[in-house]
Amino acid sequence: MKNHHHFILHKPYGFISQFVNPHKRKKKLLGELYDFPTGTMAIGRLDVNSEGLLLLTTDGKLSEYIRSKKVEKEYYVQVDGIITQDSVDIIKLGVEIGFDGKKYQTKPCEASLISFPGFKNRTQKIRDGRHGPTSWVSIIVKEGKFRQIRKMTAAAGFPTLRLIRVRIGSVVLEGLELGEVRKVETLTS
Repeated sequence: MKNHHHFILHKPYGFISQFVNPHKRKKKLLGELYDFPTGTMAIGRLDVNSEGLLLLTTDGKLSEYIRSKKVEKEYYVQVDGIITQDSVDIIKLGVEIGFDGKKYQTKPCEASLISFPGFKNRTQKIRDGRHGPTSWVSIIVKEGKFRQIRKMTAAAGFPTLRLIRVRIGSVVLEGLELGEVRKVETLTS
């Protein structure tokens, strides 16, 4: 039986969730944060503009399970404007988004208004108060289409300004500094 390696990471803004840059663009890679063992893969992805919890493993079966619709993923989302409870309710029921050139109806999910979660400012400034107010919402999904959370808030009329994944199953971001990688014995969901 092979001994697998597991890691949790607080992905900073501006990094791609990969170890190889297929487009040879000037992007930061996960391997710049830690000397991961050969065969390590990110479980799911966060786009270059997103931050937060990323799980990594050398166990493909575990990766497949965590990416499945059995495991919740929670995001804190800063949106443009003051999001209303009615708009949060629209997100909860499911919205129509574009995916792979087709229309897709997102599954019902959990969503709620939250106060500013206290994260440090992002390395690239989003904007300041002169551009109007912003607000925060928590969204919990079990699916993960390409840029889904961003598309969901936009469909409700509130474009995403900042997206931070804070939980995958029972694994939480809390306590991890920006860019910190922590080796763990197991990744439980």
